[in-house]
Amino acid sequence: MLRLVLLAASAFSIIPLSRQQFPRPCATVEALGTKECCPPWPGDGSACGARSGRGFCQDVRVSDLPNGPQYPYNRKDDRELWPLVFYNRTCQCAGNFMGYACGECKFGYFGANCAERRESVRRNIFQLSVMERQKFISYLNLAKTTVSPEYVIATGTFAQMNNGTAPMFNNVSVYDLFVWMHYYVSHDTLLGGPGNVWQDIDFAHEAAAFLPWHRVFLLLWEHEIRKLTGDFNFTIPYWDWRDAPDCQVCTDELMGGRSPLNPDLISPASVFSSWRVICTQPEDYNSREVLCNGTSEGPLLRNPGNHDPNRTRHLPTSADVDFVLSLSDYETGPMDRSSNMSFRNALEGFASPETGEAILGQSTMHNALHIFMNGSMSNVQGSANDPIFLLHHAFIDSIFEQWLRRHEPPRSIYPSTNAPIGHNDGYNMVPFIPLFLNGEYFRSSKALGYEYSYLLDPSQRFVQEFLTPYLEQAQQIWHWLLGAGVLGAVIAGIIAAMVALTCRRQQQKKRRRASYGERQSLLHSSEEAPSAYQTKL
Repeated sequence: MLRLVLLAASAFSIIPLSRQQFPRPCATVEALGTKECCPPWPGDGSACGARSGRGFCQDVRVSDLPNGPQYPYNRKDDRELWPLVFYNRTCQCAGNFMGYACGECKFGYFGANCAERRESVRRNIFQLSVMERQKFISYLNLAKTTVSPEYVIATGTFAQMNNGTAPMFNNVSVYDLFVWMHYYVSHDTLLGGPGNVWQDIDFAHEAAAFLPWHRVFLLLWEHEIRKLTGDFNFTIPYWDWRDAPDCQVCTDELMGGRSPLNPDLISPASVFSSWRVICTQPEDYNSREVLCNGTSEGPLLRNPGNHDPNRTRHLPTSADVDFVLSLSDYETGPMDRSSNMSFRNALEGFASPETGEAILGQSTMHNALHIFMNGSMSNVQGSANDPIFLLHHAFIDSIFEQWLRRHEPPRSIYPSTNAPIGHNDGYNMVPFIPLFLNGEYFRSSKALGYEYSYLLDPSQRFVQEFLTPYLEQAQQIWHWLLGAGVLGAVIAGIIAAMVALTCRRQQQKKRRRASYGERQSLLHSSEEAPSAYQTKL
């Protein structure tokens, strides 16, 4: 398996870098000029696979309901009413089809016609077998070193692209594509002039869409890894950090230990020590009025535990999680980081996990992990550079799932109006193409085709947490076991044949000896005949 991953990495690494989370076919002068992103599906050559009934090119619909007062501008940011600045027509897929050209399956569906419904299970990283952990790390590294064959990133605003006549796009690796998307959704609004920005804006944090947006982000990341590796059983593992005394996943066998040479760096014994980060210098971008262009900006940084204790006292506890889950209101008040008794705000980490009241200057729950890592993960825009981000957000998503199952909220309680810009129900998630509405992902993970092992019933948990790792190991080495079994059978057969032959020879010797003794007695009897005893003998 590792050999296949390395071969795939070397094959993709020869793709040349060029100026091209925008689909490649839509990063052209023609597509930007017509504002149409409806590429042909390779299966039949028609736009969106229309001939095969997979989808159709249609006008983009956006909600015109008002946003909250946090963002006072209009038409200053390309992300407003996403994706209308770039495209007003995209593929609308039918049935179980998905993708920018309707060439893929919706989450939870598989097969050539997307007719196979299957539920995947995300498991605790500590319950993975050694081989499964190694495979996960090799997949991460493959994604980091493989140029995305389908997507490119924007390196300038639409205005800087001269309204589409001078496209500004760059290639990026599969992993860094998601780092860039997390940066793009949270970067400051460039208002014109060096350093002239609006900072109180974020389309994926500090408001209602925080949980649905990251849910889709993880699903898309999982989806891309499956396509890259051909392993359609792959799922993101999670790290259950409740009551953890330290960074339990910060070992060379997992996400990289601490370097003995520099406590801010990853151990040289870990593959992550060679990783380089992108999109980590927002102040520099703002001063130069540019967007992150995917250029390497140095090594991955992490120094867990050496953070400001006044900001984060400890990692979240089981009691913290239990209290947050007890909050019945998803959003309250202004629906931002000042909200009190809001499940979303408490889980995100802007409120106390003991009282539910918003607190300034402290980071709890989700935010606490980011601060605790004290490195690349501690800056919002570049936090996805650290692969621990995935393990952490998978567990955050599982807590969201627990809350959904416990309180069973209807979609109607998700805010449809007056949430901060980008967070209303009917808003398309920035910067995803294909398009996903916030409110559509305010529902159980089961409806999206995945589950968490620790939320399964006891019998299912036994299979996933205890039996599956051993079955996985057996599957990896079955050919060796089969060969050993065949060889053992051959050796056993040879030994059995040798034993049988030896026994047969011994029996033949015994029969010859017995026959010789009987002839001598008869001779004595006939020749001498002095004794009845001897004759009888």
